[in-house]
Amino acid sequence: MCYAIPGKVIEIQEKTAVVSYFGETKKAISELSNLKVGDYIYAQGGFAIKIIPEKEALEILATWKETFFDLQETDLRLSRMDLEKKRIDRKAGLIFDKVLEGGKVTDSDLLYLLEIKNKETLELLYKTANFLRQKHLKNSCCVHGIIEFSNYCSQSCSYCGISTHNKDLGRYRMTKEEIYDAADQAINKYGFQALVLQSGEDKSYSIDDLCEIVSTIKSKWPCLIFISFGEVGVEGLRKLYKAGARGLLMRFESSNPRIYGELHPGRGLKSRIEHLEAAFQLGYLIITGGLIGLPGQTVQDLLNDILLTRRLKTEMYTFGPFLPHPKTPLAGMPPPPTKDVLKVLAVSRIADPVNAKILVTTGFETLESKARELGLMAGANSVMLNVTPEKFAKNYAIYPNRAHAGEGIQEQIDSTLALLYSIGRAPTDLGALLK
Repeated sequence: MCYAIPGKVIEIQEKTAVVSYFGETKKAISELSNLKVGDYIYAQGGFAIKIIPEKEALEILATWKETFFDLQETDLRLSRMDLEKKRIDRKAGLIFDKVLEGGKVTDSDLLYLLEIKNKETLELLYKTANFLRQKHLKNSCCVHGIIEFSNYCSQSCSYCGISTHNKDLGRYRMTKEEIYDAADQAINKYGFQALVLQSGEDKSYSIDDLCEIVSTIKSKWPCLIFISFGEVGVEGLRKLYKAGARGLLMRFESSNPRIYGELHPGRGLKSRIEHLEAAFQLGYLIITGGLIGLPGQTVQDLLNDILLTRRLKTEMYTFGPFLPHPKTPLAGMPPPPTKDVLKVLAVSRIADPVNAKILVTTGFETLESKARELGLMAGANSVMLNVTPEKFAKNYAIYPNRAHAGEGIQEQIDSTLALLYSIGRAPTDLGALLK
């Protein structure tokens, strides 16, 4: 994971740049033809995004050096383990010891952790996950922006508020110029360096249209672009990668084929997984995961969801609560308790401690007002902010009463930065704001 401050290139190994941030080194794939040792760059998601003039870079670094180390110290202090285990489940305690000593954790260990009910043991589970996050990934926290440019969708998913079931929703499609304006504002005004472009499965945008949108944004305002348009086919993925997309956000939602089929009439889990696997082979960074609290879902299903996410070589885990929209067939089904979501986040960290970036989803924030802080202190290290123009964002109603609805972009950024600074996290993807 890269910081949202300029880093100095100290070595180039074929297409990989070694980048120094105040002496801490990270690697980034370079697609910049003119990059050389000594340049300062912004890097996101393991990719070098753009070269920064040395004078500008040094001014930012001079301003941020003290804060950089202060945040690291705060994070280190808050992530330290309390080894005094009072009223801790004995078997869970042995698993935690094994985790902290770098031992191999079995699937049965992970299943046991997902079944914890004791409050004190749960607290130690979260602390263990947070300790592992700090140990392996330090204090950087992804803060991606997301532009939801269309709420039209051809699918009839049985819980989603933008599916064909919702006849009362005010539908919208942003024009290309409106999308470009939103991207320009997010990148140049607010400093985002990574954007997710998301829509329902809207056939009004052809693959060529989507490629044009991606390539235009990438050429005008260099950034890391994730796409989230549903299943576009392997050839569509190939074209979009060539256009400049480097990440794919697409949940598989359930690793249980029966549950998946009930959620998605006419669709099969096999196609979804093949899509994700093909994207990884093409070079995409993968963001995927499942829903927690689905009807008929077991704890074993949740474990299988975590294991499948890991098997898919996932860059960022996205697990959120099941929140059915009232205008869908699954209306009235209850959401999961907060502790179930936190358990999945924490166990995901333990299952993949070295590599996983783990997202605190807007869905979780909708379920639980303190979700962002709770999730980040239970092993998560990523959030997404909605940078869709407000007149459109209010109608991207995948579930009711969505968190941050009606909040402006600056308001979201201010509250996010305040939280991150309070717990010692250095925000990435918001470089212009670090001044």
